[in-house]
Amino acid sequence: MSQTIPMTREGYQRLQEELKRLIRVERPKVVLDIAEARGHGDLSENAEYDAAKNRQGFIEGRIKELNDKIARAQVINPADLDADKVVFGATVTLVDVDTGTDVTYQIVGEDEADIKDGKISISSPVGKALIGHRLDDEVRIKVPSGLKIYEIICIKYE
Repeated sequence: MSQTIPMTREGYQRLQEELKRLIRVERPKVVLDIAEARGHGDLSENAEYDAAKNRQGFIEGRIKELNDKIARAQVINPADLDADKVVFGATVTLVDVDTGTDVTYQIVGEDEADIKDGKISISSPVGKALIGHRLDDEVRIKVPSGLKIYEIICIKYE
């Protein structure tokens, strides 16, 4: 697992903030919850203890996962890019050839993707299809609802 993980500065900062919160807030809280549940007696029939231990396992697993992702992060600032084609970090405006409607997406890392925010993963079908295309290119994308044809009308790096 030594492969780098591309992400924007914002995505990197979000991962670091989550890691800090888990270490400084969630981990100590769950330790207190376990201690309190132990005080209630028999651990073999103690649902609070089991729930707290499960939560502790989740927190420790997430801390390990975040540390790994942060260590392998390749932070890319889209504003520093000067490309004439779609690459990671690009904000791309597309027009649906069939309906004439516009849609704008920023291509980001997997952990940053949020379709409501207009951010799609570089590994998503749409993200993969857009990579390498240039302004005014027609892009055919196979999506769950069928084949979509888009024309790239704007590429920005901000």
